[in-house]
Amino acid sequence: MKIFLPDHSGKKLEYSLVGKPIASAVLPHDAVRVVYSAAHVVADPFTNNDPSGSATINWEKTLAFRRYLAGLGLGIAEAMDTAQRGMGLDWPTALELIRRTKEELPDARVVNGCGTDQLGPDQVTSVDQVVAAYMEQIGAIQKIGGRLIMMASRALARVARGPEDYVRVYRTILSESEEPVVLHWLGEMFDPALAGYWGASDYRAAEDTVLSIIHENAAKIDGIKISLLDKEKEISLRRKLPAGVKMFTGDDFNYPELIEGDEQGFSHALLGIFDPLAAAAAYAVDQLGKGNSAAFRTTLDATVPLARVIFRAPTQYYKTGVVFLAWLNGFQDHFIMLNGAQAMRPLPYFCEVFRLADGAGLLRDPDLAIRRMASLLAIYGA
Repeated sequence: MKIFLPDHSGKKLEYSLVGKPIASAVLPHDAVRVVYSAAHVVADPFTNNDPSGSATINWEKTLAFRRYLAGLGLGIAEAMDTAQRGMGLDWPTALELIRRTKEELPDARVVNGCGTDQLGPDQVTSVDQVVAAYMEQIGAIQKIGGRLIMMASRALARVARGPEDYVRVYRTILSESEEPVVLHWLGEMFDPALAGYWGASDYRAAEDTVLSIIHENAAKIDGIKISLLDKEKEISLRRKLPAGVKMFTGDDFNYPELIEGDEQGFSHALLGIFDPLAAAAAYAVDQLGKGNSAAFRTTLDATVPLARVIFRAPTQYYKTGVVFLAWLNGFQDHFIMLNGAQAMRPLPYFCEVFRLADGAGLLRDPDLAIRRMASLLAIYGA
């Protein structure tokens, strides 16, 4: 199978598909690693809303994708950054998404994004407002039986005067959690508004603050997801966590070695890249559980070049690559996103993602992928 793809200069070059689809596997509930896929949402392309207006979701396709993830034995990180939370997905719609997923998959392993995004950037003036916003979302999610992942708060980053404000906020909100939660440390490459989170621009100082919060509230914390795209920082924090508190890698560049681990420990996974890599993630971790670390690394190492392109700077637009692959693979009928985010990457990016996905065996139906890639090229006049 062949397709003509333009290179970075616009010259059309023949490309022959070489990939072999990933072998299938279903992770058992007691898999050797806890693996969450941060799942995207499928937009309704027929809405009359402007791209900058209220999000309109195709619920049928959105929930079908979650059934697919659960069918692979993967956990679901719901209403997170990958679902365009704060970039099209507002709090009321996020809560509706959480509720629908709970009803659709009552027995699945799901953690749900809990934040403060109902506060507009110009509304917040005090830490108390941040606490109240967290409390509102905690109560709403727990009322429908949902578990929590405490998302980093843009509002808190805006009004906190130092580490002591973070300690106070997290102490207060964790006291209201009914089950152990996952904390979330999201770097400014994903969201520039989170620069200086934990009250410090220096990593070591920030690490000290988050560790103090974890040690003080360990009984309320299942783990922490760290998304800094820096494996050394993740390993440093991982080695200092108290017993019983998990490290969930959010490093979409270095996930194979971090999940495999070393003689001093390993990371579980809560990754946006495990949305398009769901089949590879399930197969690889299944092989790791069977003692076949070579197959684990071979499978996931082959996906890293693709992940590095999808998450290239400006990193916050990685969702465009995620949804592009969902469209190529037939999980949705169109390539339209909330906030018109399908337009946030250039054509050469899509061509490179196509090639790398093929090479890693991530095109489920190559004929369909070729037809859809060809239709995208036609829009660009290629």
